Amino acid sequence: MIDTIWQTLAQTPGYLFDPNKRIFIGYIVMAFFLALCVYGMRKSKKSAHGFFRFLFAKKIWWAPSARQDYQLWLYNRILKALLFGPIVLTMVPIALATTELIESVFGAPSPWQLSNWSVVVIFTLLLFIADDFSRFLLHYALHKVPFLWHYHKVHHSAKVLTPFTIYRSHPFESYLYACRMALAQGIVVGLCFYLFGTQLSMFDVLGANVFVFAFNAMGSNLRHSHVWLSWGRRTENWFISPAQHQIHHSDNPKHFDTNLGSALAIWDKLFGTLIRADQVGKITIGVGNYDAGHHSIWAIYTKPIIDSFKSVIPKRIRLAKKSTEISNKTV
Repeated sequence: MIDTIWQTLAQTPGYLFDPNKRIFIGYIVMAFFLALCVYGMRKSKKSAHGFFRFLFAKKIWWAPSARQDYQLWLYNRILKALLFGPIVLTMVPIALATTELIESVFGAPSPWQLSNWSVVVIFTLLLFIADDFSRFLLHYALHKVPFLWHYHKVHHSAKVLTPFTIYRSHPFESYLYACRMALAQGIVVGLCFYLFGTQLSMFDVLGANVFVFAFNAMGSNLRHSHVWLSWGRRTENWFISPAQHQIHHSDNPKHFDTNLGSALAIWDKLFGTLIRADQVGKITIGVGNYDAGHHSIWAIYTKPIIDSFKSVIPKRIRLAKKSTEISNKTV
């Protein structure tokens, strides 16, 4: 156990150099320059000192909520390594099962004779679409299913947004997302293996899917920030901008359960949950006009478990229990 914890801690700085991670240094640099553009478009007086005060405001980066995010980034990595590592779904068995299932229905494979370039493009695009759509579906369920919402509420209980808010999640939600990724990738790999044979390769940039790399380079770290970056009404009908994701974190009930997509906005259009930046005014961040009760790391970990199981207890049983407690107090 000690060895696992030590290895996890030692590997954590590697996030800054891994293009598959949101806080990869290259994405941070791009977000910095995009934030500089946003600052340059402001009407107020500008200066280098003013820009750094705008971007690195202490009330944002050192807020109690932000400090929780930094801790959760580290604690969740340790918990994932200790608890979920052995039981999370993996891509390979799902891919093999997918290929076998297709073979049982359609017979032995007869790979399509396409150019290597065509196979790379199709495979890369399918991986991206499957990943993005499966993210949307799970995110939709996390908002709509009361049992799951109690876990996802951890992410929405952030009072301020920084790039580290992406790591503000309950370990159970992280486990669900890890399984989702394995399922999405496994199904695509299994399907493409059946269609194209073993010559599968992805068009990548520094090891990351080219579409994922482009999405992250276009300011993904500003999604969780106070920097309002809109891409305009036409683009936001197709792609989720940083400003649109900030709307998703709004504490205004009108904005609840909107902009659930990650990169593509088409899923929100299909499900009627899309809202553009030009359709809202000033927003504040939070979960609404009530207290989520996530005032400590301990509460963040334990309260969702208690609340989620309370949500599945029949209402009549909860009322009867409450009535009994009241009667005992009055006796």
